[in-house]
Amino acid sequence: MERSVLQNDQWEAVKDLLPGKSTDCGVTAVNNRQFIEVVLWIARTGAPWRNLPEKLGRWHRVYVRYNR
Repeated sequence: MERSVLQNDQWEAVKDLLPGKSTDCGVTAVNNRQFIEVVLWIARTGAPWRNLPEKLGRWHRVYVRYNR
């Protein structure tokens, strides 16, 4: 991601609230911070999920994770 939405101190405050940590049961998330950055990008731009730039991730995969 070219521009970070979250500052490091903000990320530190929320990172332990997300599922997919190595201490959680099930699959470990590859990059929770990138996921949050993408969700914030969608919220900031108002763009539909399908318009998510490919460099930020596969829109459908991010959308499905968001809806869980």
